[in-house]
Amino acid sequence: MTAKALALEVIERLKQAYPLAECTLDYDHAWQLLVEVRLAAQCTDARVNVVVKDLFAKYPGVKELADAEPEDIEAIVKPCGLGRSKARDISLCMRKLRDEYDCKVPDDFDALLSLPGVGRKSANLIMGDVFGKPAIVTDTHCIRLCNRIGLVKDEKDPKKVEMALWKIVPPEEGSDLCHRFVLHGRAVCDARRPDCAACCLRDICKTGKAAAKA
Repeated sequence: MTAKALALEVIERLKQAYPLAECTLDYDHAWQLLVEVRLAAQCTDARVNVVVKDLFAKYPGVKELADAEPEDIEAIVKPCGLGRSKARDISLCMRKLRDEYDCKVPDDFDALLSLPGVGRKSANLIMGDVFGKPAIVTDTHCIRLCNRIGLVKDEKDPKKVEMALWKIVPPEEGSDLCHRFVLHGRAVCDARRPDCAACCLRDICKTGKAAAKA
């Protein structure tokens, strides 16, 4: 089976297993998702969803958050870990949105990358979830599953995994596939103990086939 054929089969099976593919961060506006994805670094989405309730209640818009002192932001987001650096990035990002983008999140990938604290993963998430454009979010679940399944070989660099997936995944499927990787990674393909026997990909997955032979 070619890499592209494998990718298409993985997409179809994960669609059946997880019909609803959506971001597990709760947001109403694009700027809120920008804040949340920065807070989610080395923190669970569930905790982020709790913490931002207080943050967004106190600062209900880009301008309000841009006007806030980083120390005041830090006091609220500290439970997410790395509070000082995250608060600094959020402050700088919101100020750039206020000063250069009229408080609006740009729908251009390179413009998103120019925002403080925004990397390829965050930019792709915004492009896919907010603007409905082709996107591939290579988070830890995506990288782990792609290696285990055999879509990439011994590749841990997020950008290289992303570039490899662009070659074999239909553009319109990328964003949802990455959300399903997250769901499958949490439910079945655990980082420490993958449940290959219960996996819908076990007969096409490199790791699953090896486990069946063991």
